[in-house]
Amino acid sequence: MSQLTTGLRSLLGSQLGYRVFQFVMGAHSIRKDLIKDFVCPVSGLKILDIGCGPADILAYLPNVTYMGFDISSSYIDGAKRRFGSRGSFACREIVSEDVENMPKFDIVLALGLLHHLDDEEARNIFNLAFDALKPGGRFFTLDPCIKAGQNPIARFIIKQDRGQNVRKENEYIALVPQSFEISRAEVRHRTWIPYTHFYLECTRP
Repeated sequence: MSQLTTGLRSLLGSQLGYRVFQFVMGAHSIRKDLIKDFVCPVSGLKILDIGCGPADILAYLPNVTYMGFDISSSYIDGAKRRFGSRGSFACREIVSEDVENMPKFDIVLALGLLHHLDDEEARNIFNLAFDALKPGGRFFTLDPCIKAGQNPIARFIIKQDRGQNVRKENEYIALVPQSFEISRAEVRHRTWIPYTHFYLECTRP
């Protein structure tokens, strides 16, 4: 592993480093586009965020019931300090028992999560999301993507990611169980700084 890669992954391990990197990479614009173009939430919805990090997405949501899970105590502590009673936050990996004991959700998010998981782990997230949703509920994922012809700078940056399972578009789609309907699947290329994301929306029938 190169010193650059080691340094970047160390930086992203801290909450401050994560926020700085997100700012430089244009995360504000990415989150705005995700909410405006895909999620389109309204007040009163119940939203579950799996792998929520510091729950930055909550700043872009209306008055909703929000529950976030993440294994990083630093991220969860930051979310609690920033958002307080606007959300509920759990510092642990979500499991099926959690889903069974919670009300059904309108929306489940897993943003920047799947590329950190192997195929079996990723499929388990899809199954948890399906079980957590109401009929007609929607599951959204957003991850870096390898795409033929993408900007070489984007590919280089993506290759430095801590996540060891960055996939191609068809490989993300292959993770979706038959129980879900794929409502939308889209690759978007950023020009500043060059980057490629894969957006996926699935609906529970």
